[in-house]
Amino acid sequence: MGLFSKVRNVLYTSAKTLGDVQAVKEGKVITRVKNRIKGKIVGKFLSKL
Repeated sequence: MGLFSKVRNVLYTSAKTLGDVQAVKEGKVITRVKNRIKGKIVGKFLSKL
């Protein structure tokens, strides 16, 4: 794994964590979970195309 891949992975992970924290602060955890599940389903579907 190259340096850029590692940096990108850290940035995406931290962004996802910050989004989770923000959802908790705003009381929108259920919406966040729903969107994460939808995203995983769509991602799996698109990867099969």
